Amino acid sequence: MIAGGRYLEIIEGEEGCYFLCSQEECDAHWKAYFDLETDYGQYIRQIDPGDAYLVRAAASGSGIRILRQDLWETIVSFLISQQNNILRIRRCIRTICEGYGERLETPHGVGYHAFPTPQALAGLEEDGLLASGLGYRSKYVVRAARCAASGELDLEGIKALPYREAKEELLKLFGVGEKVADCICLFALHHLEAFPVDTHISQVLQAHYKKGFPKRRYKGYQGVLQQYIFYHTLHADGP
Repeated sequence: MIAGGRYLEIIEGEEGCYFLCSQEECDAHWKAYFDLETDYGQYIRQIDPGDAYLVRAAASGSGIRILRQDLWETIVSFLISQQNNILRIRRCIRTICEGYGERLETPHGVGYHAFPTPQALAGLEEDGLLASGLGYRSKYVVRAARCAASGELDLEGIKALPYREAKEELLKLFGVGEKVADCICLFALHHLEAFPVDTHISQVLQAHYKKGFPKRRYKGYQGVLQQYIFYHTLHADGP
C-alpha cells in the first residue's frame, strides 16, 4: 500500500499481520496511521447489550480501525468516490498518481508514485482529468486543487479545527456534500463523532433505528460504530 508518500508491504499470517518495514518507520508512521495504540474494545464494551443489531455488527467488524489518513488524499479520494465503485475508484487514483504524482523508490529499488500535490493538479483545465476516468468528478478535484494551492483551502488550519467547524470548511468545496464532508472528517481528521450517512446506512437506520441512531449515548465515537454497521451491512446479513 502507498499512503502519505510512503510505501508499505503487508503480509497476513495465521497469527496476525506483518509490516515489512523497520521498527523505526513503524513507530514513527504506521502505528499512528493504523491507529494501533487505541483500544477499540473500549467502544465495543460500551454498546447497549439490548441493541441486538449493533452488538452483532460490532462483532462482525471488530477488527476495523479508523485510519489517520492524509487530509488532501482523503478529500480527493472521496470526491472521486461519488456515484462510483471501489474498482473504478482505485483505478482513478492509480491513474492520477502515475500521471501527476512524484515517482519515488524504496530502499530496495521498488518504484512507486506518491499522491499528486494540489500544485500538480491546480494548473489543469476543469476537464483535465477526464482521461484519468474521473468523468464529471474531474472539475471537483481540479477546483479543490486550485483552492488548496492558492491557500483558500487551508489544509493545515482545518486539521486544528473541531469537528463542526472543520466540516463547515469542507462543505465550502465544490462537490462536497454532507456525507463526503463527514467521511473526510472521520477518515482524515479522526473526528470520531462524524457519522456519515449513505444509502446503506440510511437503510439500516430505517430498519433498526426509526427514532434515529442514539448518538448521544455514544458521543465521541459514533463514527467507529458507523463503520461496524457499514461493514456488517455489506459483508454479513445486510440491513
